[in-house]
Amino acid sequence: MIEAKNISKWFDGQRILYDVSAKFDTGKTNLIIGQSGSGKTVFMKCLIGLLTPEQGEILYDGRRFRDLDNNQKRELRSEIGMLFQGSALFDNETVLGNVMFPLKMFSNMTHDEQLERAHFCIKRVGLSQADDKYPSEISGGMQKRVAIARAIALNPKYLFCDEPNSGLDPRTSIMIDELLSDITHEYNITTIINTHDMNSVLGIGEHIVFINKGHCDWTGDDKNIFRSKSESLNDFVFASKLFREVKVYLEKEYEAHKGDK
Repeated sequence: MIEAKNISKWFDGQRILYDVSAKFDTGKTNLIIGQSGSGKTVFMKCLIGLLTPEQGEILYDGRRFRDLDNNQKRELRSEIGMLFQGSALFDNETVLGNVMFPLKMFSNMTHDEQLERAHFCIKRVGLSQADDKYPSEISGGMQKRVAIARAIALNPKYLFCDEPNSGLDPRTSIMIDELLSDITHEYNITTIINTHDMNSVLGIGEHIVFINKGHCDWTGDDKNIFRSKSESLNDFVFASKLFREVKVYLEKEYEAHKGDK
């Protein structure tokens, strides 16, 4: 579990986060949602340790990040997998080379053990036939799967995903969501996904944190998000015509059956 307590962050005198507190459970897909400029990316960077908050603290399974020495921080970072928005693959490396990179850099495995682990991760994301291909030779969705394989290569306890569906078509987005969900449950990872994709929210949102103008306005799951009383969340959720129609339908259903027992 990762816990944020009263996180506040400023840039050049401007406050970006206001006492944000949230818990992210192990073995669940935890989503951070919000509009562009809401502060959700800054919040995720604070969680990872890329930014240092002016106030508050981050705990990884009870370990206070700010209290760790350099060796302990390096050890913690070896337990973290990161899926970047643009996949961030090395163009001059094959699929296999990309997945092996963190194993070469951060593990004590022999070369044969690295190969075995990399092949396992590539197979887990369904790309066994793409070992020798370069990023330019595969689709955007396949590149994202390679990035996921690389992110889990070190068998992380914590997995951070920044807009994993960015630039993908709806069908591929669903596939990536399902893959992240499956891996989270299979390996009991604390997964945190930064997204504004409502399809992801409804598909895999087991725990959702809504950030609005630097505040944590709402927490819940995909089953009760439509029943929220938060006006800012409703504005976000029902921004599209489709979800406005869903809201109208649900309200009509409620009125029709509110007398039922």
